[in-house]
Amino acid sequence: CFNQAFVWKVRSAKVVVWLLATKLLTKLDFKQSRLVEFSRCHGFLLGLNTTANQTHKMSENIATEIMNMKLWKGCFKQNLNKFVEQFTESITVDRRLYKEDIEGSIAHVTMLHSCGLVKEEEKEIIIKTLQEIQVDIEQNRIELKTELEDIHMNIESELIKRIGDTGRKLHTGRSRNDQIVTDLRMYTRKHIDVIIELLLTIMKHLANLSEKHAKTIMPGFTHFQIAQPISLGHYLLAYACMFQRDINRLIDCRKRVNINPLGSAALAGTTHHINRYLTSKLLHFDEPSENCLDSISDRDFVIEFISTCCLIVMHLSRISEEFIIFMNPQFNFLSLPESFLTGSSIMPQKKNPDVLELIRGKTGRIYANLINILTTMKCQTLAYNRDLQEDKLPLFDTVDNIIMCLVAFGKLIEKSIFNEQEMYQTAIKGFGLSTDVVDYLVKKGLPFRTSHEIVGSMIKYCNDKHKTFSDLTLTELKTFHNFISDDIIDILCIENSLKFKNHVGGTSPDQVKISVQTFRLYIQKITNKLEFKFSD
Repeated sequence: CFNQAFVWKVRSAKVVVWLLATKLLTKLDFKQSRLVEFSRCHGFLLGLNTTANQTHKMSENIATEIMNMKLWKGCFKQNLNKFVEQFTESITVDRRLYKEDIEGSIAHVTMLHSCGLVKEEEKEIIIKTLQEIQVDIEQNRIELKTELEDIHMNIESELIKRIGDTGRKLHTGRSRNDQIVTDLRMYTRKHIDVIIELLLTIMKHLANLSEKHAKTIMPGFTHFQIAQPISLGHYLLAYACMFQRDINRLIDCRKRVNINPLGSAALAGTTHHINRYLTSKLLHFDEPSENCLDSISDRDFVIEFISTCCLIVMHLSRISEEFIIFMNPQFNFLSLPESFLTGSSIMPQKKNPDVLELIRGKTGRIYANLINILTTMKCQTLAYNRDLQEDKLPLFDTVDNIIMCLVAFGKLIEKSIFNEQEMYQTAIKGFGLSTDVVDYLVKKGLPFRTSHEIVGSMIKYCNDKHKTFSDLTLTELKTFHNFISDDIIDILCIENSLKFKNHVGGTSPDQVKISVQTFRLYIQKITNKLEFKFSD
């Protein structure tokens, strides 16, 4: 009796090994004939009396087993082509939506219970198991299978595997069509809040630096030629204004993102008596979508979000470009800590601003994502088409890269050191006070065009004599017009040039400080709103 039991255990183990090997070769895409040959040979060695037909049948069973994993297999007579399975899967991309998918499913089953479509104990076991599945995914204890196509089918199949037919009730009253767009809206909403927070951090650093450098003089440029002196604080606040508009655009975009499509089902809604207001509340959406067909069909919220990110990264690229120029020894306006610079493999003296250059470079990548999604959407008929599977890569790539750029720039701007003396010396070159002298003559009663011509002749004289305005004596200045008097000395003081532009939006130190306080109030207001949303 002992020997017979031992023989059966050995034979059982051999069968398991044989089946695993056969299944492995199937996955490695061995030709059918090779698979049959392998199975017959090893079946014989294992003491299994299998014929070619039996072996062929077993390999077919493996393919059928894969097909049986499809939750939509009901009306199909043939197994899915292996290449088609690989071509159409999206789990390698959409696996990052598992949290949103599980959160949406928990809200959905809670709603089903409130409408009498699932029992209390069924709701509880589904929610408990979904939460366990989420933990297992986070800890890599679940293998997400390409055979199951996407994150939705992987999670639902795992649920059914664990709790049986009760898990099959979860999908009542919904489709993957409304499920995926719900996930995407939740994902986009979450990352809008993250991006706003990162922009606020950059604005805080800009406000702090602007306050510190309210009186620091630098050259202002037009056509990248010296134009007029401005304060460094005024310069930095210009970018703070841009990022403020970016935040406002994101807040506005969020309103259109935060609409609940769940319950739209495939395109027309469902015959079940569901409560979409309840799922909206549970998932923190503002309201359910107005039209089920529209909910499923469009990805304009993704397009709007990516286009807003294009503006953000464009602003980041512009300030990065200027910082790269300011770091150049020919300017020497800016120094960055070595921890934000890289070296050269051949030139030992090099300290390269790679972080700023990469921000500038990633701008094109995010622009491309916008063109990608616009092109994907341009010819689609209404409701879901498989083209929409391609909406995720541009969205995810945009989110990843805009966040990296914002984090990198936020860390970099905080550590930036400006060379005040070098900026001042450059500002007094290039006749940057010319417009101030024109304004001086206008205030004396001369027409603007006449004043402009007089100052032009002064510049020509200085160039011929290799002088600047500050080199001219009062006697020389008065030769250009009899309206010029001793008080022009105040006009030719570069500090006064800033001081006299003391109006809303001007570059005077007083106006810079007022603007800094305005920005700080704005930052606090938006921060409070974000904290309220997070606590909610």
